[in-house]
Amino acid sequence: MNTSSHNMSINEFGIEQPHWRNWVGNQSCIRAARAAPESEDQLCNLVREATEKGLNVRAAGSGHSFTPVALTSGLHMTLSGMRGVRHIDHDKRRVTAAAGTTINELVKVLKAEGLSMINQGDIDSQALAGALTTGTHGTGLTLGNMASAVVGMKLVQPNGDIIVVDESTPDLLEASRVSMGLLGVISEMTLQLSDSYNLYERIWREDFESAMDMHDELADKHRHFSFFWCPTEASRHCYCLPDTAATSKSGRTTDVCEIKIMDITDRAPFKAEFEKAAYSADVYPIEYVPNFHELEYAVPVAHGKDAVRAVRKLMLEDFRDAIYPIEYRFTAGDDGWISPFYEQDSVTVSVSGEPGKDYWDYLRAVDQILRSFGARPHWGKLHFLTGQDVTDIYPRAQDFRAMRRKLDPQGFFLNDHLTQLFR
Repeated sequence: MNTSSHNMSINEFGIEQPHWRNWVGNQSCIRAARAAPESEDQLCNLVREATEKGLNVRAAGSGHSFTPVALTSGLHMTLSGMRGVRHIDHDKRRVTAAAGTTINELVKVLKAEGLSMINQGDIDSQALAGALTTGTHGTGLTLGNMASAVVGMKLVQPNGDIIVVDESTPDLLEASRVSMGLLGVISEMTLQLSDSYNLYERIWREDFESAMDMHDELADKHRHFSFFWCPTEASRHCYCLPDTAATSKSGRTTDVCEIKIMDITDRAPFKAEFEKAAYSADVYPIEYVPNFHELEYAVPVAHGKDAVRAVRKLMLEDFRDAIYPIEYRFTAGDDGWISPFYEQDSVTVSVSGEPGKDYWDYLRAVDQILRSFGARPHWGKLHFLTGQDVTDIYPRAQDFRAMRRKLDPQGFFLNDHLTQLFR
């Protein structure tokens, strides 16, 4: 490890800006030290120096998590200075990128190289390491979460050393894909890609029961099928969804599903009012205003329709002021030890509360419904799990905890939130 004089010290950063807040402002911390390394050497030295001083260490990506996952009172780092593609292997269709690279930065490079990510979520401004290691996903009955494409990474350990994770270390790879920084600070990631492809997208509106009638067929027939269920006319404005009233067969404006399908296409790029074709990464993202706090659980796919029906009933009957849409998406199972989709094909059901309002009774009621279907949370979204819950619903939870203790026995990469779950 290079320890030359150009490597920065945490003392250089002081505490002139001790407060940090996430993108929607529902999580914050007062940190003893902050840093923005610009190289792997600097990152290693910062981690080593912090742990020698007895400071806990957390790295924040783009701050898109609604949970306290990125908080610390110790050394708080941003990896926004560590960005860019390091290497592309065209033969294997793989890319290695620095951990702070945002998804939209990565896909611009991939597009020019004739490659695509296998799948994406509906936000592309997130940093790779933060998005993937919290379980971020797109949608598709046969498509895993974004972390399932990880085939390698580098983990900076508490003493500043680097562990190289790849397919020759299968247990560590499966443990680290969704690990929330608990096994080390990620400096770079290697992802499996596909050849470049275009997607054809179509959106339209159905009343809820019609959407349920065509649910199975749409999921089986299309690469991507998802919807937002909107209880009121105002609901779609919460997420700035387009007005698809012209596509509605029923003419309803309440209790409706804004449906989206996407498939790989050979059609030339075009854009019309409710459909378009374009390069994969130009189709996926949605522009969100940070005006919501979100809870999202992965429900076994066999229970998807029952789960969304139960949450819809709760909203219509008991929480009529909860008008944010339900988002409903599919994700295939994977092998990540604490992935929400571990060995479980799932649908994700997400609901949101409005900042400034007391939405906890509503979110707890949704939590109880979704738990009854054997659901697991997205680690970057609001949830109510305890350490015992983690043990009960993640078959490899104890293996993950043992791996964490082996790599970080003193718990430098923990914070209060994560200690309760993974100590």
